[in-house]
Amino acid sequence: MAVALLRTLSSSSSSTPSPAAPIVAFSTSYNSPSCIPSSFKRRSRPSNCLRSASGTHASVVATPAEGSSDLKELRDCYTTWRWKGFGINYLVKGTGPPLLLVHGFGASVGHWRRNIGVLSENYTVYALDLLGFGASEKPPGFAYTMEGWAQLILDFLDEIVKKPTVLVGNSVGSLACVIAASEATGNLVRGLVLLNCAGGMNNKAIVDDWRIKLLLPLLWLFDFLLNQRAIASALFERVKRRENLKNILLSVYGNKDAVDEDLIEIIKGPADDEGALDAFVSIVTGPPGPNPVSLMPKISIPVLVLWGDQDPFTPLDGPVGKYFSSLPSELSNVKLFVLPEVGHCPHDDRPDLVHEKLLPWLASLPSIT
Repeated sequence: MAVALLRTLSSSSSSTPSPAAPIVAFSTSYNSPSCIPSSFKRRSRPSNCLRSASGTHASVVATPAEGSSDLKELRDCYTTWRWKGFGINYLVKGTGPPLLLVHGFGASVGHWRRNIGVLSENYTVYALDLLGFGASEKPPGFAYTMEGWAQLILDFLDEIVKKPTVLVGNSVGSLACVIAASEATGNLVRGLVLLNCAGGMNNKAIVDDWRIKLLLPLLWLFDFLLNQRAIASALFERVKRRENLKNILLSVYGNKDAVDEDLIEIIKGPADDEGALDAFVSIVTGPPGPNPVSLMPKISIPVLVLWGDQDPFTPLDGPVGKYFSSLPSELSNVKLFVLPEVGHCPHDDRPDLVHEKLLPWLASLPSIT
């Protein structure tokens, strides 16, 4: 993380990012302001967005065919849920057993643009912006933690979904789902889908990797520098430039054609909001949180692991990738599929490959009683 950010700051915008660069994109635009940005505020709901009388749910009737959902269509259907006094943005679409989609670093509900339409044909699909992301609130001075996001997920299931739910997460969103599933009581979580699960909220968690051990002094120095407001602001402004974000995303994705203007806007939009810098610094310098290695043995529900083999952020040959690769031989409830020529965000990189594995797995789960 430190190397990628420092390189981005010192290099020209047209240079090719380092192999560590993906963390820039998924840390930089991770968050936004202390209020819902104007471009994401809830607006008059179109006819294809129906709400219950209580005003807590939004149900989208129209289901697009396979392919990308229009971002405006998704944003028109956003609904706000109050959690611990904060506004949390979410969307619900379709009918059937519930799924909850949880994004990764720098992303939001829009990052599931290529999945919501397909999944909502047979499932009630919920997708939310975690606190500090997308159109959810970004409270000033808030200390972000993995445990806090996991509790948000559990409370969302308890207060909004109110049915046994399959959690689907990417990157740090996967880890939040793992933590939530390990702490869930009763039958609140009925299945878990992990797309290139992160080892922690930041790279300081991956201490078993010799590459991270080598860089630890630099990471500590980088944390110190980020706590200097002028330095952090200068770095953040450079990283979130459109051309830099595009280069970074190209290094994250195996399918370069998936890096389109909509994706850049999904990442860049929240990064331009007031308060984004504070959240960025909190996340990069904060505690990494629980390690999935210690949590997965506690989980007995069905688990599907999908891993892009071209991920430079959590590579298959790294400690987290190796651990998840070994799980099917150790835990009977875990299935693993490695997706060829796919990067850190399989659901947006190659949604066809993800759906090919995900849909049969979902269909094989026991029916909700």
